[in-house]
Amino acid sequence: MTTNATSTDRWKALDFGPPASDVDEPDSPVLLDYLSGGRIAVITLNRPNADNAITTEMGGRLTEAVEEIAVRPAVRVVILTGAGSRAFSVGSDLRQRKSMTKEGWLRQRQDFDRTLYTVRQLRKPIFAAVNGIAYGGGSELAQSTDFIIASDNAVFGQPEAMIGLSAGGGSPVFLPRLLPPGKALQMLMTGDPITAQEAYRLGMVNEVHPPTELLDAAHRIAERIASNSPTAVQAVKRAVQLGECQPTEQAIAIMMEAHWRSAIHPDRVEGIGAFNEDRDPTFRDADY
Repeated sequence: MTTNATSTDRWKALDFGPPASDVDEPDSPVLLDYLSGGRIAVITLNRPNADNAITTEMGGRLTEAVEEIAVRPAVRVVILTGAGSRAFSVGSDLRQRKSMTKEGWLRQRQDFDRTLYTVRQLRKPIFAAVNGIAYGGGSELAQSTDFIIASDNAVFGQPEAMIGLSAGGGSPVFLPRLLPPGKALQMLMTGDPITAQEAYRLGMVNEVHPPTELLDAAHRIAERIASNSPTAVQAVKRAVQLGECQPTEQAIAIMMEAHWRSAIHPDRVEGIGAFNEDRDPTFRDADY
């Protein structure tokens, strides 16, 4: 007996499919640019014809880019975005995964774990400018940064359960902190996405902008952060990260260690002096 394949409406809400097999690959799947005299780094996921789906090679290059930024003292803030206007990233490239052995898939998973860990552990501030679809690992990559701004056509979703996976890039941890826990569970269990407007209303996204204005907004935020003391900015980031979920007094102790170190730092003298002299401060590169 011959069984005829039938189509399904199951995937239509996701608005994307596996990348075409004949898509031309870019010279580099991840672009790294430095702006504002090297103080701002911009990482761009660069497979727009494949909705910036993440291959093993792309994940490796992203790790390398973040590691390069980590050892450049002049860099004060990082913007993470996607090429094109359609997608930030739809997560792992399912076409590449289709032919993987179990061992190959597990090895790729380890590589991606390293990428996400490297993003989460970056001392410098890093935020995502989400320009369109952010699904699966793409959404989790954005969640791994310090905060998110988005274009008004952005959509966030975790469709892993729809293809037989439990989400493994951070969303079971981060989504219940960014959204009401029940809403996070609904997204993880159903695979149904949410719009940028709903993500903003619920607190997952800080700002929403028209697509053509998103990067300008990201640059304004980055310039604002870069104008501050990088030592103080990195210290307060660590205080927030290390103090999260700690008992109150332990979190305050972590905060005060960062505060006292900043109080005896030259940037404090420069900042107060600039305020009293009505001029822009000149802060030196972070020294820890």
